[in-house]
Amino acid sequence: MQQLAILGATGTIGRNTIDVAVRHPEKFNILAVSANRDVEGLFALCNEFYPAFAAMADNAAATDLRMRIKAAGLNVEVLAGVGGINQIVALAEVDQVVAGIVGAAGLLPVLEAIKHDKRVLLANKEPLVMAGALVMSALKNSNAELIPLDSEHNAVFQCLPGGYRCGEPCIGVRRITLTASGGPFRTVELATLETVTPDEAVAHPNWTMGRKISVDSATMMNKGLEKIEASWLFDTPADNIDIVLHPQSLVHSFVEYEDGSVLAQLGQPDMRTPIAQALGYPDRIVSGVSSLNLQQLGQLEFEEVDLIRYPCLKLANIAAESGGHTPNVLNAANEIAVEAFLEGRITYPGIYTVISATLEQMSKSQVMSGSFQELEVVLEVDKLARNQATEAIASDFKACH
Repeated sequence: MQQLAILGATGTIGRNTIDVAVRHPEKFNILAVSANRDVEGLFALCNEFYPAFAAMADNAAATDLRMRIKAAGLNVEVLAGVGGINQIVALAEVDQVVAGIVGAAGLLPVLEAIKHDKRVLLANKEPLVMAGALVMSALKNSNAELIPLDSEHNAVFQCLPGGYRCGEPCIGVRRITLTASGGPFRTVELATLETVTPDEAVAHPNWTMGRKISVDSATMMNKGLEKIEASWLFDTPADNIDIVLHPQSLVHSFVEYEDGSVLAQLGQPDMRTPIAQALGYPDRIVSGVSSLNLQQLGQLEFEEVDLIRYPCLKLANIAAESGGHTPNVLNAANEIAVEAFLEGRITYPGIYTVISATLEQMSKSQVMSGSFQELEVVLEVDKLARNQATEAIASDFKACH
């Protein structure tokens, strides 16, 4: 029986993980869950699945949850803050940690899980984008195992030779290609992007995701972050990783080998497929996802990415090639900019403007010369970049009005 700690349990990844796990009660037990501030959602999960532990990143939310748990007579220990989440992943009983926390907040729990030799099912890109050198060094110096949950990275993982472990060089691989749907604005007139609303930006044509990730998909920043993550996961230079538009979202990635063979992983646009692959690895288990009927699909389309339509991806490509702390700055600025857009404080094109300005200003900072493998430096760069992005939003940028 595998004991699961599901971080970000009330989000899309968390709920899909639970959906897969409960189909196999003989294989998996939900031992611990966490959320940020969604007290209602986490309480509902505790009331349904009776985990032994629950953690809220927000201290006030943890107090609220603790009161509800007590009133309901549930035997669930409630923990608070980052320390509480780290306690969960360090539990000796935990076998697999599902890292579904969105954003930079996922970094410390991932490092803690690696430190305690867990199998980490990595759904959030930010730990590797922020601190790829630090995370992969920790992985190599542990007995932990890392399996990607992102549909694209999981597809690459499936196309690599059996027994491959993330962080190792991809022997015999010429190129990796990540596919992208293009989001909701793939074919709209460029002039209309100035008036895009948050609700329009999160209306993904194929996938059901959280609001932040949905905006990243619309801008294609999501794919840029995935490129950086893939470079670390598969020990591959960023310029060996391509991105191609594939509106149907059925082919999730390609791996091209030196002999000319190209392997691809296909499946429905449903996160339960990569989750089931990772949870059951090396075995295959039922996910609840319907079969792919190629006869009904007809044509599969692939297109070159237009960087004029997706300028955020251009910034991500530059950051991937620059390396160092630049991807960390990119990620921090993007999180601040997307939050501002979702709150109506900047326009959709303003996301690019804020990120670009932050990258330019941070390139002059002395902190950028610090060690890539020191956690304190990584966190300081993240903090300063967020402050710089916040200042950019407050400045008189046309795109921010």
